[in-house]
Amino acid sequence: MQNKGLVRLFAVLFGLVCIYQLSYTYIAYTKEKEAEAYAKQQYPDNVENYSKFRETAERIYLDSIGKEEIFAGITYNVAKDKELNKGLDLKGGINVILQISVKDILSGLANKSKDPSFNQALLATDEAQKDSQNTYLEDFFTEFDKIPDAKLASPDIFANKNLSDDITYDMTNEQVKPILKRKIDESVTSAFEVLRKRIDKFGVTQPNIQRLGESGRILVELPGAKDIERVKSLVTSTAQLEFWDVYKSEEILSFLFAANNLLKEQVDTVEKDETEVEEVSEKVTDSIQLDSTKTDADAAINDLLEDAEDSTNLETEVNPLFDLIAGQGRQGGPVVVSVEKKNAEQFMAYLNDPKVRALLPVEQRFVKFAWGKPVKDSEILDLYAIKGNRDNDPELSGGVITDARQEYNQVGIVTVTMQMDGKGAKKWEEMTGKAFSQRSQIAIVLDDVVYSAPGVTTGAISGGRSEITGDFTIEEGQDLANVLRAGKLPASADIIQSEVVGPSLGQEAIDSGVMSFAIALVLILIWMIFYYGKAGAFADIALVVNILFIFGVLAGLKAVLTLPGIAGIVLTIGMSVDANVLIFERIREELSKGKSQADAIKDGFSNALSSILDANITTGLTGLILLLIGTGPIKGFATTLLIGILTSLFTAIFITRLFIDGYGKNGKELAFSTGMTKNLFKNVNIDFLKKRKVSYAISGVIILVGLGSLFTQGLDYGVDFVGGRTYTVRFAKDVVPTTVEKDLVAVFESAQAKTLGANNQLKITTKYKVEETGEDIDSEISNKLYTALKPYLTDGLTYEEFANGDEDKQVGIMSSMKVGPTIADDIKQAAFWSVLGSLIVVFLYILLRFRKWQFSLGAVAAVFHDVLVVLGVFSLTYKFMPFNMEIDQAFIAAILTVIGYSLNDTVVVFDRIREFFKENTGRVLNRNVNDALNSTLSRTLNTSLTTLLVLIAIFVFAVPLRGFMFSLIIGVIIGTYSSLFIATPIMYDTVSKVGLKTKGKETIEE
Repeated sequence: MQNKGLVRLFAVLFGLVCIYQLSYTYIAYTKEKEAEAYAKQQYPDNVENYSKFRETAERIYLDSIGKEEIFAGITYNVAKDKELNKGLDLKGGINVILQISVKDILSGLANKSKDPSFNQALLATDEAQKDSQNTYLEDFFTEFDKIPDAKLASPDIFANKNLSDDITYDMTNEQVKPILKRKIDESVTSAFEVLRKRIDKFGVTQPNIQRLGESGRILVELPGAKDIERVKSLVTSTAQLEFWDVYKSEEILSFLFAANNLLKEQVDTVEKDETEVEEVSEKVTDSIQLDSTKTDADAAINDLLEDAEDSTNLETEVNPLFDLIAGQGRQGGPVVVSVEKKNAEQFMAYLNDPKVRALLPVEQRFVKFAWGKPVKDSEILDLYAIKGNRDNDPELSGGVITDARQEYNQVGIVTVTMQMDGKGAKKWEEMTGKAFSQRSQIAIVLDDVVYSAPGVTTGAISGGRSEITGDFTIEEGQDLANVLRAGKLPASADIIQSEVVGPSLGQEAIDSGVMSFAIALVLILIWMIFYYGKAGAFADIALVVNILFIFGVLAGLKAVLTLPGIAGIVLTIGMSVDANVLIFERIREELSKGKSQADAIKDGFSNALSSILDANITTGLTGLILLLIGTGPIKGFATTLLIGILTSLFTAIFITRLFIDGYGKNGKELAFSTGMTKNLFKNVNIDFLKKRKVSYAISGVIILVGLGSLFTQGLDYGVDFVGGRTYTVRFAKDVVPTTVEKDLVAVFESAQAKTLGANNQLKITTKYKVEETGEDIDSEISNKLYTALKPYLTDGLTYEEFANGDEDKQVGIMSSMKVGPTIADDIKQAAFWSVLGSLIVVFLYILLRFRKWQFSLGAVAAVFHDVLVVLGVFSLTYKFMPFNMEIDQAFIAAILTVIGYSLNDTVVVFDRIREFFKENTGRVLNRNVNDALNSTLSRTLNTSLTTLLVLIAIFVFAVPLRGFMFSLIIGVIIGTYSSLFIATPIMYDTVSKVGLKTKGKETIEE
């Protein structure tokens, strides 16, 4: 090997750089362990809510030492920023894909146009999107073009005053379309920036936020985030801040009485006994009293109720509106009445009924009713009456805010201060001056919720600086200030896909991943020494260096390490042994020819290089496709696989060579085998081609049975492909899935429950309200889940503990995932094209490399064979296997890995066949093929065995990855078989049939 000194220098320097990069992770880890120990000492297990106190204590401790130098100028803050990133499944947290509503943006650009053509196109687009792979804007253009004589540049649509600089009424639809596309892109970019600013201020380390193509989708990954509901609220809130004048409570009383009277007339009268009459009377009287002191407003309502009793005969009537009132506001105040949360929806429905609203006086006809911000641990909501207008435009909006901060007032109450720009300050001064003179209030409304409605006691407020109070917690105040400061989203953002992993489940994943990693590594190290002796020990050293390189590169690139990523590293280790096996087998062949050790080593490395490169390039191509189309864990798997391939090539070809050459430079003999393996596979002479018809028949039967199962009972598709919600729920005791499933079906109509890992853990899937989004829907479903599972949960387990819990949580929802039907369809399409694309790319590469289409056909046929067998096995066994066998994105990653592995095996065999053709041009074709297969048999079985050892170790110890690993185990077994009995025989048969002959003997021309 040339330039050994340069290679040695590069390896040493690169190793030191990797150690330096990983040192940040070590420093951050040790300091966090110190913080954890400190928090446990401060708050032992017997302290109530110890987990939350510990979390705060840890944060305070780390903040206090964050800037202290630890080593060589490195502080904890610096180390934390540069440590190896852990993914969601290892650290816990939340991963969501947000869909920015392009419909809302279009509606905003059109000034909420009432034009029939515009709204017809929007409705048609909503329908088209259910089955479409196009963006919302593309489908909108298609649907709009279907409407005769419809013009985008109509003054009633986009040729309005807001877009007058860009769109004029004389433009054609084709001229308007690129302008709208640009405006939509600007709005999505704005949404992206708003979300990025919010996330940066949230306090989560190593967040990830990125746009996904031109679909209006934004990926937000927050590893380590624990307050899931807070995160969801932060990323979906549009932050529509508005300032409105409000009516005083007494100004609305006469309307409430008229509304109640009208509603009574619509309700069928039901006879009641005297007891019920007394109860109703007491309820009406009590519910409208705020306290024992009567105000004029109290007297007014009581008078109205007395009139009601006199005029409508309360003995046979109920009061639909007044029966829902739980309290009333004070005279001159902004709170009209108070209502229990459970009755709020019904109460608001009454007020917004068109017949009821028709009772409003002319000067109040645009009134908007809104609920106040819920008070923590209270079941009561306050109702406000906002002075609306014809256009529903607030006098002042949040767009004028230039800064906002969470602070405290003089008495220590949490407040949010805000600063407005010049235009906003002027308008604010007018509003506050008016409120002061009229002794009225100004409602501060965020996303249709009244956060506060203060009066103005000091006169008009100039300068634009104000303070919002609203019974905030510190976190609520911080979030509100963050949202206001970052700005509002230009449109609503719906969570169409989400994944939540609890921190305790993440720690378990780390433990299982490390365990499988360690066991797999030990097995490989032992096997290499057992099979190749001292040479195997040198390969082991190169393998350890390879691991250092992989983790160092991951840390340096700030890549995210996931559980599938750990699997990718372990699998890479297993496959990287293949390069050393190829080299050692070729050296053994050269030694058996009588060459000197130095020449055998030189020729062995040289002859193995072609096969090593071909095998790793084909595997790398599938990994590259995974990287391009994958998200989250799949991308993590692909990243580690590609990095592992590159580092494995370097260590196998150069590092191993340095040790071998260094050992033998003084004439020392180096055996590339042990006593037990010296003659293993040495004189094997199997006629593989003679058995090809039997192998065709066996494969044909397996594939036919698999296809029959696929057509009859199909596959177990995960929510990735069909949409839905899935929850990993852990119980204190073992549960029977079928029994639990019956209770779930009774609540959700359709649901599945399967054991996941241990018998006390279930994976629960439902499509209940899958097409609906929003925090309310998510909360409703988790509440229903809690109700259905309550008989199986620990006594006294509250909903809060079931749904959220703490980092030591062992019972309840451990993780959850939601995939909307639209994005599920997109994932399915992407999976199909990724598999097809990988096959096409590999076919073209092999065609280019071997110059004969017969080689490409044999390789691709073997891959199709392997994929069909794996699918067939999953279809046949998913109903009774004791682990999850869903077809999801991870399964697609497994299929692509199987493709890569199968090709790796096949290409090595084809390389040897091509080599034999060159060396033995006069030999008959079938002999060349059989000799090539026999000469590579040792390498084929050796590589397959080491890879299987790795996969079995992961399968046994990494419970969440069992389905993934099972598909790989089947793939490796069937891939080894197909390279010997499918790929090569098909290549041989097609070569024979096209008649490639020379001198009467079957051969292949170069």
